[in-house]
Order: sequence, then C-alpha cells, then structure tokens
Amino acid sequence: MAGGSIELAGLSKHFGDSAAVDNIDLSVASGEFFSLLGPSGCGKTTTLMSIAGLHGIEAGTIRVGGIVYTSKSDGIFLPPEKRDIGMVFQSYAIWPHMTVFQNVAYPLEGSGVARKEVRERVGRVLNLVGLDELMDRPAPFLSGGQQQRVALARAMVAEPEVLLLDEPLSNLDAKLREQMRIELRAVQQRVGLTAVYVTHDQTEALAISDFIGVMHAGRLVEFGLPGEIYDRPKSRFAAEFIGAANVVPLLDLHAEGGRMRAHAPWGEIYFSSDGQKAPRSVVIRPEDFQLVVDCDGENTWPAQLSQVIFLGSMYECRLELSGVTLRAQFPRSVSLSVGQRIFVRVDILRCIPLEE
Repeated sequence: MAGGSIELAGLSKHFGDSAAVDNIDLSVASGEFFSLLGPSGCGKTTTLMSIAGLHGIEAGTIRVGGIVYTSKSDGIFLPPEKRDIGMVFQSYAIWPHMTVFQNVAYPLEGSGVARKEVRERVGRVLNLVGLDELMDRPAPFLSGGQQQRVALARAMVAEPEVLLLDEPLSNLDAKLREQMRIELRAVQQRVGLTAVYVTHDQTEALAISDFIGVMHAGRLVEFGLPGEIYDRPKSRFAAEFIGAANVVPLLDLHAEGGRMRAHAPWGEIYFSSDGQKAPRSVVIRPEDFQLVVDCDGENTWPAQLSQVIFLGSMYECRLELSGVTLRAQFPRSVSLSVGQRIFVRVDILRCIPLEE
C-alpha cells in the first residue's frame, strides 16, 4: 500500500455568500502526514470533504496521485466512490449489528474481490491496528478506542492512496486520545499512506504531523514543519492559536547589525531581524522567560508575580511589567508566590518578529 500525492490549486467553496474555502493552494507529498489545523468554521472540514468529492467546488483543481479528481474549469468531477480515498469521520459510524470483521469487510462487498482475498485483507488491517483477536466480537461490545481502530481499518481495507481523517479522536477521553494519536501515526508510517488530518487540537497536530497548515476564515494562513510554525510563526493568528503567546507591540525601531532594538510597553527590547522588515510586534512564548538574579543585560526586566498556578510539571504564572500582564512558565524546582518581585530574561532569538 503506497500513498499518492495531493495537489489543490485555487480551491474555493462557498455556502451562500460566505466563502468556506477561499483560493487555497496546497501540495502534500506521497506518504506524508499532513494536518489542517484551525478553529471551528475555518474551512478545514470543507477542504477535506472537497478532496473526498462529498462537496462540489466553485473554483479550482484537485489532483490525487497525478489524476485530476475535480476541475471546475475543465468540467471534471469524479464521483466519491471512484476516488481512491479512505475516510474516517468524527463519528465512527460502526454498524452495531455487525462484528468487527463484518464492519471492516463492508467496503469490499460487491467490489469483485474474492472471498479469500477479503479475509486476507481484513486480517491484515486488523493486525495493523491491533484488533486481529477481536474480529468476531460484536460492535456494541467495543470500547471507544477499539471503535476508532475499526473505523481506521475499514478506511484502509480497500488499500486507498489517500486517507482523510476528520477529527477522529475528538470523542475519546484525554488519556486515550494521546495513546491513539501515537498508534495512528505509527500505522500510517508502517503502511506509507498519504494522510490529511483535520483537527482543532494544536497539541495533536504538533505531535503527529510531518507538515501543518493553519486555516483561518477559509484561508491557509500558515504552512510548514510543526517546529517552524511553533517557533517562527509569521502571523499573529498562528502565533496565538498554536500554543500560548504574548504578542508585544513595538515602537521606535532601530536596526543594529543583525538585530533590532525597539520600545515595548515596559522598556527596551532586542530581537533578531534580517533588517529587511520593520515588524510592529514580536511574540514571546511563556516557556521562554528565564528567572535571573538581577536586572543586568539586554532583555532583562523587573516583574511582579500576580498569579502562580501549580500544574505539576511546572508553574503557570502571570507577570506584571509596568502595568502589562504577560504569561510565563517556570520549572517546579523554584519557589514562587503571588506578590513576589523577580527579574526575568528572554533570549534575543526567542523574541519572534511577526510579519503581520
């Protein structure tokens, strides 16, 4: 089983006067695990449904494995059942009157696949998802995690080029969700399928993706490796949506070699810059604050703790700097209390200039 590439060019989809998907260009290479990340209503599920052929489009082209599935300009629309695509929905849609084997074998019924091969294929995918010993169990006697695996096996049994997943873990509790995302990623890598995964969960997207596309108001506003998008976001929306972020406005910028000096609301701030752009703000992640003993050096400021929350592995805090409240995270090894006066430092390279 090998995955096919996916190409979207100028993809647009409207519902009434509203653009659910607005002129998206996207390429997903063969065998990649790609996540569309964004809030509810941003267009990520509509994009997925368009690839599957469950939505028509107003403009654009969709190619899978080099084959044109949809082209508005050329009048091409391949029906969903003709597309070499497997899909796992948020609702697993497991047939309650069937066994695990029967549920997984269902897509092969009437397809001309010999009975012996059906059994071999079903056994193979059930082994992949760890359910081979439960193939005769009735569906109502499955846990939520087992139902999710049945849905995944059913989507894979026809050996599609592309697997589309629409928030498949959202109905699971937190611990099981964490376990299942690891297993899902492992299965995808073993099989080599190309996967497009829709989620609003930033942690999920960061944990399992080769690449992430961040969607907002129907547009793809950010695309890149998980680490790139987290560490060097280009837009304020991506910075605030993926992880906690302090967005700091800037005034009176001055270039100094390979860096810049500016005024933040509480004092001077330095950050790295290529000198080609004059950003109006920088992002500081809460975990990038460091506790220091005095106010000596660049990007070092006095602060007061207005809130200290113990989260087990760390402290989640609110800092007050000249009337400005910022979020910060500190290790549990230090002793902190509300009202305490401290000094904090942020490395120049951890003050991230925003392009927007």
